[in-house]
Amino acid sequence: MVWTWRYEKADGTVVAAPNGQEEFAGQGDAETWIGETWKQLAEDGVDTAVLLDDGREIYSMSLHEA
Repeated sequence: MVWTWRYEKADGTVVAAPNGQEEFAGQGDAETWIGETWKQLAEDGVDTAVLLDDGREIYSMSLHEA
């Protein structure tokens, strides 16, 4: 399994990964990484991050603080 994130604007338009596509061995690794980088991604114009497992959407989350 390869875990990745897809980045989107608020309207659902896909945004290219600012530093290229990151791949992770497990869900926990992917979630730790997004927890460490979400603020920078939001500053780079990403509104939503979508977690993918081998291309299958697991969940999406807003990168804006509540």
